[in-house]
Amino acid sequence: MKTLKFKLIAAAITAIALLNGRPLQAQVKGADVSWVTQMEASGYVWYNSSGVKQDVFTILKGLGFNAIRLRVWVNPSGGWCGKTDVVNKAKRAKAAGFDVMLDFHYSDSWADPGKQTKPAAWSSITDISQLCTQVYNHTLDVCNAVKSAGVTPKWVQVGNETNNGMLWPEGKASTNMKNFAWLVNSGNDAVKAVFPSAVVIVHLSNGYDNSLYRWLFDGLKANGARYDCIGMSLYPSPSDWSTKTSQCLANMKDMKSRYGKSVMICEVGMSWDQPTACGNFLKDIIAKVRSVGGLGVFYWEPQAYNWQGYTLGAWDPNTKKPTAALSVIASAKAPVAVENVETQSPFAVYPNPLAQNQPLVIKANHGNSIQKVKILTVNGQVIGEYTPAKCVTFSLNQLRLAPGTYFVQIEALNNRTVQTLIVK
Repeated sequence: MKTLKFKLIAAAITAIALLNGRPLQAQVKGADVSWVTQMEASGYVWYNSSGVKQDVFTILKGLGFNAIRLRVWVNPSGGWCGKTDVVNKAKRAKAAGFDVMLDFHYSDSWADPGKQTKPAAWSSITDISQLCTQVYNHTLDVCNAVKSAGVTPKWVQVGNETNNGMLWPEGKASTNMKNFAWLVNSGNDAVKAVFPSAVVIVHLSNGYDNSLYRWLFDGLKANGARYDCIGMSLYPSPSDWSTKTSQCLANMKDMKSRYGKSVMICEVGMSWDQPTACGNFLKDIIAKVRSVGGLGVFYWEPQAYNWQGYTLGAWDPNTKKPTAALSVIASAKAPVAVENVETQSPFAVYPNPLAQNQPLVIKANHGNSIQKVKILTVNGQVIGEYTPAKCVTFSLNQLRLAPGTYFVQIEALNNRTVQTLIVK
């Protein structure tokens, strides 16, 4: 019964997304674990919540994470986060059942709001067209390597926390927004050449700072930048997370309405020794992202403990186990119950769940009449379409649907609704 209820809730979220014209996909609850291979090479191990030593990918999967984010550096020291390392981690992520995001920094090391240093091999290039070529070729090369390894990333960032552009000084947005837009387009075009369906993200820090986002994305729009999604980082303190998530919510709403782009929180984190505050923050930001139809939330390096001075992970360095903050990942649910989705609808669909030999009945409520009915798979494929003559009750016999989750899209004169259907 618990499993069935979870399926209904998850399917209802997807149905609401379909009704609102958004893609059919589960909300992302991801982790950036780019340090993991370097940590393993240094002897680090991880234990699950029961104290059993396991591969960290297995632990994260058990905690409810469903996606992995991997940063990409051009020619890094030691090879960590370089092409070969990224490919190996991407293969592990896929094998463990995760979706994958690639995060191109276009640098040999960290790129963030305070530094966007060109890779050493590109350092003498000052012509923007040549830099665009380098961005395109590097992005294409890594994407092809990932594809050859059998991995298809769902999301690709072109630049990391590019509050003021990337590849400074030529791509500094405050100096030349057009150059930055061209660099974004070069990355975007290379991604699409290999992975046409990948969501391309332009990522900034300080997701609460609406003025920053308006300035940057107004500039990109004015200069013809091509991308799909606006990514944000959000690192509040244990004392101000509620204020910051409220500001971030307002910013996400504005980005969607102003630019018509999807939104995603690409990085979050909080002090590992504040698990209660961190858990409350995670639950709140996941709900707020879901409420605006955002793609999801990634925790930045949750598995890191006693590592390079980073203290915003979610692993206890004393026990080497995940903190209680990560327990909210698996338990985060949609804010609207399935029952409310169904009863507020102008149509009723029953019985639900449906036995394979039962007829499906659709009834119009509140003076509506049924004009068209579609049955869809969870991937959005239409497998049945019917046009009754504006009736109040419509029965579908011999559907012969395999057990699983489906969507019933019902159209009337002035409205359309989508309801979930479980076939036993």
